[in-house]
Amino acid sequence: MRSLCTVTGLMLIAVLAGGPAQAEEYRPIHDRKAFLSVVEGRALRIAPYDLTLRVGADGAISGRALGGEVSGKWQWSDGYFCRTMEWAGRKIDADCQLVEQRGTSALRFTSGKGSGKRAVFRLQ
Repeated sequence: MRSLCTVTGLMLIAVLAGGPAQAEEYRPIHDRKAFLSVVEGRALRIAPYDLTLRVGADGAISGRALGGEVSGKWQWSDGYFCRTMEWAGRKIDADCQLVEQRGTSALRFTSGKGSGKRAVFRLQ
């Protein structure tokens, strides 16, 4: 059970490796306004984990993953998406992440200000 919680927690903070997408296909998002223009009114989804998140202009994060509720807050700071989160009542370490966009269908979040692991979310 601990292993499942650890894996899920890592996924929720966008530290699981993404798919085999080519790095040159992604374009960094550098500011809050550009980020919101991509995510506002849309869900961010990783289907294999039944993870769906919504990121609001008011700084709120909400959603569900593996049957547990996800909540949190975010802000844009020095070119990074910085967030705090909880999943199923468990706190997830704060992190600032590099955000990159591929077309109109995918966002890639890389933990540790771009130096960590990646997670690719589909935009719906």
